[in-house]
Amino acid sequence: MSTPKSHDFSNLRVDLHSHTNCSDGVLTPQTLVDRAVNCQLDVLAITDHDTTRGIAMAQQYIRDKQMPLTLISGIEISTAWHGFEIHIVGLNIDTGNPQLQALITQQQQARELRATTMGVKLEKCGFPGVYDAAKALAGEGSITRAHFAKVLHQQGSVSTMQSAFDKYIGKGKRAFVKPGWCEIKEAIAVIHSAGGTAVMAHPVRYDLSAKWLRRLIVQFKEEGGDALEIVLPQMSPDQRRQMLTYCLEYDLYASMGSDFHYPTKWSDLGRHLTLPDNCKAVWQLWQ
Repeated sequence: MSTPKSHDFSNLRVDLHSHTNCSDGVLTPQTLVDRAVNCQLDVLAITDHDTTRGIAMAQQYIRDKQMPLTLISGIEISTAWHGFEIHIVGLNIDTGNPQLQALITQQQQARELRATTMGVKLEKCGFPGVYDAAKALAGEGSITRAHFAKVLHQQGSVSTMQSAFDKYIGKGKRAFVKPGWCEIKEAIAVIHSAGGTAVMAHPVRYDLSAKWLRRLIVQFKEEGGDALEIVLPQMSPDQRRQMLTYCLEYDLYASMGSDFHYPTKWSDLGRHLTLPDNCKAVWQLWQ
């Protein structure tokens, strides 16, 4: 099914944030679609990091199999803000938009430079060949720090993927490389030029104080941002209330998504995703 320009998803099962192996997800676009249908989703957005490559594959698969799933074309753009990496999701975008494709090329070049530099730093830490292994793991998809973490874990250099971030590739660690991402304003403008909706992804995950998170949301709003992702599978009741408060206070629309990369016992497509009744759902912008 094609992306609707006018639709009310209120009574449907919706997940507006997921990843395939075209970035740092595990499943192919086709397998992700299969899983979405098995999870009884009605609407799924594919939002890979700085690429739209998986969307056409998923769309074709849905058409070929005549599957009962509405696919929302999306992307998750990495941006730089005061030393933090902030992710802006674009939903309901025209993937062929020239400005969008130009930004994707720019972001992929920055991603590759970061990856090669990280590989050099990891060699100095005593881990030769990690870049080549991470690049092979990424295949034709966007290379991310998660690929480096997975390689270090597979090689037995760290006990878990998270410990790779904690010890080596996380912010402030020996092999961390500051990314050369675009600014929030540019990401929002490009998403809008592609006819899409700009959503701040997972605000609760940025390790910001309340003061700095408010500052971020104010700037996002001032620069044309449309919505906050206020519902994720793993959020406390207090976090959900606070995100709703920000959404209402700054008159932003509300989005939700699993940020699915691979199935775990804590998170899966569509799990624990329900928007509060008193917010404006992001899909209202598409009506």
